[in-house]
Amino acid sequence: MPRPIEALIHTAALAHNFARARAMAGDARVWAVVKANAYGHGIERVFEGLRGADGFALLDLAEAERVRALGWRGPILLLEGCFDARDLEMCSRLNLWHAVHNDEQINWLAAHKTQQPHRVFLKMNSGMNRLGFRPAAFRGAYTRLNALPQVNEVSLMTHFSDADGPRGVAHQVAAFDEATGDLTGERSLSNSAAVLRHGLKNDWVRAGIVCYGSAPDYPEHDIVHWNLQPTMTLRSKLIATQTLQPGDSVGYGSSYTASAAQRIGIVACGYADGYPRHCPSGTPVLVDGVRSTTVGRVSMDMLAVDLAALPTAGPGSEVTLWGRGPGDTILSIDEVARSAATIGYELMCALAPRVPAHTSE
Repeated sequence: MPRPIEALIHTAALAHNFARARAMAGDARVWAVVKANAYGHGIERVFEGLRGADGFALLDLAEAERVRALGWRGPILLLEGCFDARDLEMCSRLNLWHAVHNDEQINWLAAHKTQQPHRVFLKMNSGMNRLGFRPAAFRGAYTRLNALPQVNEVSLMTHFSDADGPRGVAHQVAAFDEATGDLTGERSLSNSAAVLRHGLKNDWVRAGIVCYGSAPDYPEHDIVHWNLQPTMTLRSKLIATQTLQPGDSVGYGSSYTASAAQRIGIVACGYADGYPRHCPSGTPVLVDGVRSTTVGRVSMDMLAVDLAALPTAGPGSEVTLWGRGPGDTILSIDEVARSAATIGYELMCALAPRVPAHTSE
């Protein structure tokens, strides 16, 4: 019998969340962002739920090949563009759109021999200070690209650093608009947080975390506030129970000590499955749909949970680490991530290959 841990990817929830993104985007076209193997969900597993998108945005050629292999013939955007001049050959073959964020990428295009001119998204560094041309250099890059026979259309894009926080997006929008006001080309500025929190829409909206049932601005807002549904459930079962006496400790490092008699359960899940090792005692879990907490340190293959409120729970009881539990119960991935001092994105992306994953309604 296989180990009882598994991940469920909820196709209907993906479709629901994408519909929410589209409704918020108004008349804009919407990218479904599937980078990082669809935020850990698996590109092939999310495709049916997200195929209502106007295009798929991702990072590398291997991901683009997988989307094309699924039968997608619409736009695919490489969000970081090409990493080598030879990548342009694959862009031509697969008809990929790609970001341009530095002079070297323009040089590669100028030397590229192609029968099919490329659609590119010229990226501005409007304040994030990762990729892109600064506003003062943006027009020069735009002019160079428009002069190339290898390019048939130039769109304009930027990325926000603080769309999910109090600083907001106004300062970056102002920098972008000042530098591009008289330039032609479609615009793509908004990520999930910019659409949800600021209602900012341009020609193309990049729907990332919103598709996957995590609130980009948690804990200020949760998924209930944004009317999103969990798209990933990580669940396992109890494989043993123990009864602690006062003074008994639990797990490596004896980080938890019982102050009274206490019943605990041992779950077949650990950090080798992608559950954060640094989750402290008290991290929320569901046992048979009843809210409980972890006890002691997370180990490679197991963790312990409190069964004080669950006298009938025992080996075989279902444990929801995040996502959907029995009886329509829900434990948001954002809440677990907060206990681990991280964000839901990281937990999704960290799901280990050894965890069996499959689609589910």
